Amino acid sequence: MSELTPTRSVALELKDERRAMRDGYVFLDEKCLLLAGEILRELERHEAMQRAFLAAYASALAALQSAVARHGLHGLQVYPVAELAGAQVQRMPRALMGVRLQDAAWEGEASPAPPAFDASPEAEACRRAFVAVLEAAPPLAAVEGNLERLAIEYRRSVRRARALQDVLLPELDRDVNEIENRLEELEQEDAIWMRRRG
Repeated sequence: MSELTPTRSVALELKDERRAMRDGYVFLDEKCLLLAGEILRELERHEAMQRAFLAAYASALAALQSAVARHGLHGLQVYPVAELAGAQVQRMPRALMGVRLQDAAWEGEASPAPPAFDASPEAEACRRAFVAVLEAAPPLAAVEGNLERLAIEYRRSVRRARALQDVLLPELDRDVNEIENRLEELEQEDAIWMRRRG
């Protein structure tokens, strides 16, 4: 405050700045609420996708155990794998309050694998189960990335809102009050001076 000259124009400028900061604080507060709501929605999606992924993973492990019991580890290592050249991860970008989010999905199908020398239902089930794990992974990974980006932006917005509320706005309020008090003192001094002259 000491470097500010107490004039009406300075007081008006500081009041305008205070109004803009309060508007910024309201905006950040609303942004935090929107981000928190989106985090909760993404957490619900994450729980459902994680359950599906873990179920697919458990099925794949059970199928792997059955296939290893049937073929042995070395026999299963030379079993033809699923051809995934025609499949890909499709990403769908979206945004919320400047935060880049995305959804992802496995698209395409595994091509038929070359015929196995010692084909078995256990090894085929193992192949299908691991393809199901691959299909469940991209959506889960996208949601986890969304949660990370949303959490970072939420923390950043909360810090900014707190800085406005706890530091910048109180300092500005003090400056405005000091200028207004000083202006009142100057007006009283002018009034006393005018009375003495008159």
